[in-house]
Parts: sequence; structure tokens; C-alpha cells
Amino acid sequence: MRNIILFDPAKARQELLPLTFTRPVAMIRFGITTIMEKWQRAIEGTCSFDTQDYLSIKYPLVLSPDGDDLHIAANICPDEKLIDAILSLDPEASLLLNNETIAYRGNGEGDSVTYTGSPLALNHIWDLFMLNDEALRRDFSSLTAGRESQPLSDSCRLIGDPANLFIEKGASVEGAIINVAKGPVYIGQDAEIMEGACLRGPIALCEHAVINMGAKIYGATTIGPHCKVGGEINNVVMTGYSNKAHDGFLGNAVIGEWCNLGAGCTASNLKNTYGSIKLWSISEERFVRTGLQFCGLIMGDHSKAGINTMFNTATVVGVGVNFYGPGFPRTYLTSFTQGSTAGMHDMDMDAFFDTASKVMARRNIPLTEIDREILITLRQQLLDIS
Repeated sequence: MRNIILFDPAKARQELLPLTFTRPVAMIRFGITTIMEKWQRAIEGTCSFDTQDYLSIKYPLVLSPDGDDLHIAANICPDEKLIDAILSLDPEASLLLNNETIAYRGNGEGDSVTYTGSPLALNHIWDLFMLNDEALRRDFSSLTAGRESQPLSDSCRLIGDPANLFIEKGASVEGAIINVAKGPVYIGQDAEIMEGACLRGPIALCEHAVINMGAKIYGATTIGPHCKVGGEINNVVMTGYSNKAHDGFLGNAVIGEWCNLGAGCTASNLKNTYGSIKLWSISEERFVRTGLQFCGLIMGDHSKAGINTMFNTATVVGVGVNFYGPGFPRTYLTSFTQGSTAGMHDMDMDAFFDTASKVMARRNIPLTEIDREILITLRQQLLDIS
């Protein structure tokens, strides 16, 4: 049993904001599972986190008594070649990729080995949807190998090889059209797909997630645990516990936890000029070139958008934002603010926590004192920076 420490590479953490405001890099959902869960399946052992101090009260670092810990960059996903290279490291040795350390044993002050592979890695926030196809396929193969799917109801229509569909126990799927010809579809434990929904893989519907009646879901899309979705969704990663339950379009997007997009909410993912997209970089405090033609909404945890909200292409919404009213918001909304196109102002934290507690209680999850402390510390840090 190895003691595995998943560390946040400084540059990757900055590039993956706003998701990494509220979680270590390893707790980002990518494909079907989090990166931590991928490593837990890949190497026999236990995982802990080397992350920001204010996050460590919830995601602690656990060191082994003998000091022979295995440190792995949390933005990189395992594959057979990478696992072999990491497990072959000598004590205190490190593994380098493009002159950056991606793994080391002990203190890493021994010899270094250059890795020649090309691991699947998250280096930018848009990698989450751009690389989600590959992540989904890998997780599907890993999670379903040697296992038997639950049967698909006769009320459904399946297009493609049945081997590309896997349904966990407790899931309910009725009256749906599921196309697995272009990619697998994974339906998690106790998830539900209502009648009239159309799915085109690769898609992951995680445990207790719901797809509403008549929804149109295109790959490569991940619907995280306890999410509820409807309308039209294309190449979206929803981390968990968030809702886009009604009509409206969401494409090439990343949504954190405990978010809600009101009825009719739509987010553009393509400029009218079909030009290359610039996205606000939270760490650099400027717009950066992505090289992408398609990029939609990026939303941090605990953020909300009122009914009929219209988001421009490549809008970034921080943590704890509440936007409402007519018109397009700015393409960057600062964390812990609320308002409309008439103006945004600082969020009242008592009101914020009251709402967060109610939202989380609907999923029978309490807002803990640790959660509050993390969010309060984060807000203070952001105020100090500004």
C-alpha cells in the first residue's frame, strides 16, 4: 500500500480557477470520476492532498512515518506507461516532463528521470471540456471492465453496440433514445433518465443525477452526482450538485458545485464572427487567447443565474455569484458579488450562507463550519488582493 500525495502544481491551479478556489486540483471531476479517484484505482494505496492552506482543513495532507511518500501532480491522469514510470522511481527520485516535476518519491532530491510519454493533463480550464471525450472513454473502460450492465428497458431505443452502454444498479431509464455509435454512455447508480430524452455519447450520468423529459444531451458531456439537467447540452462538465433543469442551451462549458441556472438560461459558445475566443484569466487579471472557436460558460461553486439569463461567449463567473435581471452580464463576474446589468455589488455573507444552507439541505448535505471557514477565508483573500 503506497501513501500517495496529490500535489497542486502552482501554474495548473491558477489556470484551473475558479474551480480550484474551493477544491484541490485532484478533486476536479474529469471524465466520470475525480482525478483523485482515478489515481486511487490506478495505484493501490491511500491518497491525500498537498494544496492551499485554507483548503487543507477539509483536504488534509497525510505523511507516512517512513517518509517514503509518492507525490504526484494532481492535474495529470494515470495511464499504464505513466504508472510504470512512477512506480519504478528510486527512493528520493523525481520524474520530469518538459523540465517540470510531475512525480517524486520522498523529498525528491535524488536523481531525476525524464518522462517521454504524453499523459492526459489539465493545464487550462478549457481542457476540462476539450479533453473530456478522452477522459470519459478511459474511465468507462476502467469502471466497466469485467462487469455486467443492468438491462436497458424495452421502452428505450439503443443505437450502436450495446457494449458501449453501462447502467449501474438502481438507475431508472425509460422512454429514452441513446446513441452509443460515437462514444460510450455510462449511467450511474440511482441516476434517472426520463422519457423523451435523447443522448448521444460519450456521456456520463453520475450517481443520483437526473436528465429531465425531452432533454437533448450531446457528448462529450459529464453530468456529475446529484445534478439535474434539461434543455440542450453539448460538451459540458458539471461537477456535481448543480442544476440546469429547464430549456436553454449550454455548450463547451464547465459548471462547479451547488450552481443553478434558471429556466430559459442560455450561454453562447460561439462568436458571431466565428473568430478565436479570448477568456478572462482570473490569475492574470486579463483576457487571454484560447485558440478555441467554441467556449461557453465557466462557473465556480455556489453561483446562480436567474431565469432567462443570457451569457455571452466565454463568460467566467466566480464563486458565490448571484446574477439576475434582463440583458447580458459582463464576461467576468467577480466572486461573492450579486446584482444585474444595472450593477454588481458585494454579497452579504450572512445571506449567502443562508441560501447555501438551504440549497445543500435539499440534497441532505449540511453546510459545515469547515465549509464556512473555507469560503470566508477565500473571500478575505480575494478582498486583500483587490
